[in-house]
Amino acid sequence: MHEDANGDGRRVAGQVTPSGADQEFLALERELTVLLRRARANQGEMAREVHPDLESSAYGLLIRLDELGGQRATELAAYIGVGKATMSRQLRALEELGLIARAPDPADGRAWLVTLTDEGRGRVGTVREARRARYVSQLTHWDRREVAELARLLHELNGVMER
Repeated sequence: MHEDANGDGRRVAGQVTPSGADQEFLALERELTVLLRRARANQGEMAREVHPDLESSAYGLLIRLDELGGQRATELAAYIGVGKATMSRQLRALEELGLIARAPDPADGRAWLVTLTDEGRGRVGTVREARRARYVSQLTHWDRREVAELARLLHELNGVMER
């Protein structure tokens, strides 16, 4: 727990700061800031583990394709929150690295589906497994129910943030 202004670590539920902000939400903002900073740094490391020339931002695309299979570029752009031109540039780079391939969408011959290549799937799988092993190692002292509860709460938070 982070210490309060008095340095004793105690907080009163619902306590409001002079600016009018609830302590709980300030604490949430602080912890999310730290988590996101670390996540960005880790994403860069994981991207380089997949391929030394892979941009950090492209790692999320590979994870999405690994989890869902073939996706249209427009779906990927909407998920990541970038424009068509940016998505096209990222996909071209991933294709040049041999991590993805494009093929006509069987449901609509005018559209293309982006999928991981065997090379891409293997590299992403190796990196994801190493990351999972790090989580297991770092959280070995946690009860598995706590890990499951954290995952559930983060999932719920992600759902709220998408709206």
